[in-house]
Amino acid sequence: MIQITFPDNAVKEFDTPPTGMDVAKSISEGFARNCVAMEIEGQALDLGAVIEQDSAVSFITAKDDEGLDILRHSSAHVMAEAVLNLYPDAKLTIGPVVEDGFYYDIDMEPVSEADLEKIEAEMKKIIKAKAGFERRVVTREEALALFSDNPFKVELIKELPEGEEISLYQNGKFVDLCRGPHIPNTGMIKGVKLLKTSGAYWRADQSREQLQRLYGISFFDKKKLNVYLNMIEEAKKRDHRKLGTRLDLFSFHDEAPGMPFFHAKGIAMWNALLDYWRMEHKKDGYVETKTPVMMTRKLWEQSGHWENYRENMYTSTIDDEEYAIKPMNCPGGMILYKTKSHSYKDLPHRAGEIGMVHRHELSGALSGLFRVRAFHQDDAHIFMTPDQIQEEVLGVLKLAERVYARFGLSFHLELSTRPEKSIGTDEQWETATNGLRNAIEAYGQEFMINEGDGAFYGPKIDIHIKDALGRTWQCGTIQLDMALPERFDLTYKGADNEKHRPIMIHRVVYGSMERFFGILVEHFAGKFPLWLAPVQAVILPINQELAPYAKEIQNLLEVHDIRCDVDERSETLKKKIREAQLNYIPLIITIGDKEKDDKVLSVRTLDGKVKMGVTHKEFLTKVCAHIKDRVLEGISL
Repeated sequence: MIQITFPDNAVKEFDTPPTGMDVAKSISEGFARNCVAMEIEGQALDLGAVIEQDSAVSFITAKDDEGLDILRHSSAHVMAEAVLNLYPDAKLTIGPVVEDGFYYDIDMEPVSEADLEKIEAEMKKIIKAKAGFERRVVTREEALALFSDNPFKVELIKELPEGEEISLYQNGKFVDLCRGPHIPNTGMIKGVKLLKTSGAYWRADQSREQLQRLYGISFFDKKKLNVYLNMIEEAKKRDHRKLGTRLDLFSFHDEAPGMPFFHAKGIAMWNALLDYWRMEHKKDGYVETKTPVMMTRKLWEQSGHWENYRENMYTSTIDDEEYAIKPMNCPGGMILYKTKSHSYKDLPHRAGEIGMVHRHELSGALSGLFRVRAFHQDDAHIFMTPDQIQEEVLGVLKLAERVYARFGLSFHLELSTRPEKSIGTDEQWETATNGLRNAIEAYGQEFMINEGDGAFYGPKIDIHIKDALGRTWQCGTIQLDMALPERFDLTYKGADNEKHRPIMIHRVVYGSMERFFGILVEHFAGKFPLWLAPVQAVILPINQELAPYAKEIQNLLEVHDIRCDVDERSETLKKKIREAQLNYIPLIITIGDKEKDDKVLSVRTLDGKVKMGVTHKEFLTKVCAHIKDRVLEGISL
């Protein structure tokens, strides 16, 4: 007799050891059809696994995020099988689930778009067969024999620790090395699409074999696939690289790979972002600082970056001494803190810096403003006493909430704990992690935990924003650090007149300024709110004779800090209006003889509404107030 306890504490008894599917069917056939896997004592298992002893069982269904991950993991197996059916000489490596789907790295000939369609068609045949996923455990020798013709799998098997269980999964004739679990059968994959292919090095090592990486997406419901594909099409229209070029915001050049060049219009928007950043930070008691871009190796050794981050750093030798261009701003912040003595009465001390940093990224990983080698971080370092941790973390969370709301962005929180490669004591990590956890709980928003994903010097809260398409981006972060203040011997004088070690917060809100800029381009699809728009107004004289008067109006608007252009070209008014609309200029001002004589403006907004006879005073009053308040919605004149 086997007793199964469900999450609601209900108990069912089975005369013989049941499989997970048997237990699911005992609830109902409909429920079983939606089950993907089961969980026993925190371990996810296939529904075909036999439950040999009394157990507490919960089910992972098609509605769960974990269920979708399992479906996509199984989809990667189906894709690999389809590839081998079509390209028998291909060699498989690994095929993980990623945030938006799955991929498999394969040693094979280059794959074209037409090849992807062929592989996808083959996948649909496998899915239609509804082949089950069967798990079996083998010895190391059996596994090596089975994959003897695949050097990548052999390498993986040989690296497994002695005594570790080695499992295989078979669906149809296809067998792969895998821990599982998997969906009951391939027929659960209702919607699948192969999206793209790219090159990848085995184990991200440029000295190793170059592989083909095939990306795909899958869902339990074909309608959800269609929604996703529509979103992808919309994302293509919003691609910040294309819009950045069309709107004359920024560009990239071979002379500086991965390092963006911002144009005049891009800088106008950049400065608007900075002005807003400075206003919000001043309101919260921050001072602004600046530290050098290049500092000595000795400093980076002291901070721990040389040991833990060296492969991402650019270095140079000057006067026989080794230097590194900073990948992070924090060591400079330590030096600034030490320029004077501090008392507990001075704390918390909040210092912000828009610091330019450089990090080496592989050329294949570069992606517009989203992945660059040179970027600016809106860093801040907060030095505080232990009893100020919760209040300061809460302050950063509230600041981030205000800032993101200004752009219409919602967010969720994730707490990342100590990674394998780290500095600091166990006690420091426990204090820091509990400090962040308590602050999030006091903030009152649900959060996820990412075990082992913290920074090497401390745990962190990652803030993931959601854009207009529902995509999430990790931008803000709050990192609690007790190790660097010790490494740099930072102190403050306490109420007892003794020296104490401050605790430090590293935090960003925008994150990478360049990346946040790109996110906003796509979030707004280039149609920025008035306060942020690179060009806020364009003046269109209806003939060349009115061009001097249009310049007078431009001067008037610019005196009031309204970013304004005049289109003096000898094109038709209709064409100039159309081009202004295509460039998403919020205010299109038409100047004719009547407007000049009556000292009024004819104003067209991006929503197509036209207001005639707007006085200069009325225009300036409404527009300046709208910009000052940084209103998200369009202006109504």
